[in-house]
Amino acid sequence: MKIAFLGAGALGCAIGSALTEGGHETWLVDRFAAHVEAMCRDGLQVDDANGSRRVKVRATMNPAEVGPVDLVIVLVKSFHTDSAMRGALALVGPDTLVLSLQNGLGHEDVLSEIVGRERVLAGKTYVGGVLKAPGHIESGVSGKLTIIGELDGQVTERVRAIADAFNSAGLTTTVSDNILGTMWDKLLINVATGAITGVTGLTYGQLYEELVLKATALAAIEEAMAAAKAAGIRLSMTRAEEAWTLAAEGLPLAFKTSMLQSLEKGSVTEIDFINGAVVRWGQRLGVPTPVNSTLVACIKGIERAMTDRQKAGAAA
Repeated sequence: MKIAFLGAGALGCAIGSALTEGGHETWLVDRFAAHVEAMCRDGLQVDDANGSRRVKVRATMNPAEVGPVDLVIVLVKSFHTDSAMRGALALVGPDTLVLSLQNGLGHEDVLSEIVGRERVLAGKTYVGGVLKAPGHIESGVSGKLTIIGELDGQVTERVRAIADAFNSAGLTTTVSDNILGTMWDKLLINVATGAITGVTGLTYGQLYEELVLKATALAAIEEAMAAAKAAGIRLSMTRAEEAWTLAAEGLPLAFKTSMLQSLEKGSVTEIDFINGAVVRWGQRLGVPTPVNSTLVACIKGIERAMTDRQKAGAAA
């Protein structure tokens, strides 16, 4: 199978290197020049449970160099989805499928507007990765589940073929007949902790010690569950407490959410596709979402202050 990753950061490289070693023609498309140059020159250094090795990967900043593929896997930051896909239409041929493995909700709608909903698949992955330096990642693939599916819940031959390709490369993958439910399940976990830690600057260990913050988190989760119910989404959880507990499962006390990490790096967050998605669905379905609306507003305010400081620093 010919596969292109649109967004080849730590996660794209972790999955992409596994598919490369599994014998698939895999391309890593990214706009980070130093990263792409290092991979082209030296290969991708992969550190994992088996040690450290260099994988000869195909990497480029130019989608036209790749040409049409069987599958595009989208792993760019949520707010870059539209521009990245529009800039990579050279990857899309008559039979190309587009799979989003991004966090949050709403990417499938953005992608559908660009390439047509009939091409779009969705999924969630628990594979982990850390970008240690350009061309160098720490990969956590072993035993980490990836779930993919058709947006309408059908279990088709085309989605089975992708799962087979992943599994043959050592990526444990299942096909879901309820991928939207799976995406909402993951969304509940992100809603539980992301924005609250972004606002407070707390690690997981600190967050879970504060009962007043737990109450806020549970309220945000309950709003999301109410929106999901109104949308006819089938969730695996029935109580907000389940999402709160799952969010911290297996994580060290010093762990920071990706939203907090983004803010600490001076980057905007994916809030629009997490708590913001809950707000949009609530507005669409008449479900009140005051807690999530407040969290979105607070993160937007922090982003604005951060951007203003950066501009002032650049002008000085």
